[in-house]
Amino acid sequence: MTLIYKIVDAHVWRDAERRGEFGGAAIDLADGYIHMSTADQAEETAAKHFAKVTGLMLVAYNAGDFGPELRWEPSRGGALFPHIYGKLTPARAVWVKPLRWTRTAHEFPEGWR
Repeated sequence: MTLIYKIVDAHVWRDAERRGEFGGAAIDLADGYIHMSTADQAEETAAKHFAKVTGLMLVAYNAGDFGPELRWEPSRGGALFPHIYGKLTPARAVWVKPLRWTRTAHEFPEGWR
């Protein structure tokens, strides 16, 4: 199983859990797809886009569950990033864990890869 990850504000994620779907954060809605990261990309994504942000969740999904909604598209320096053209169903997440800020960097949960 190949996991892909979404970094999201905890309040936004809890609201999505109550509604049963996540249509994306503001950046996702503006770009027309949900930005995801691979295990090799998630730490850089956190540092680049979420530095000093507290109250985040790291949400893992099985890439194989998305079919044609998942597209691998070039981004930073030509690296292929997973993008979801659709909505996420919170109940289908493999797991959801806090992503804590520790004054200098995010602390990824133990065993997250």
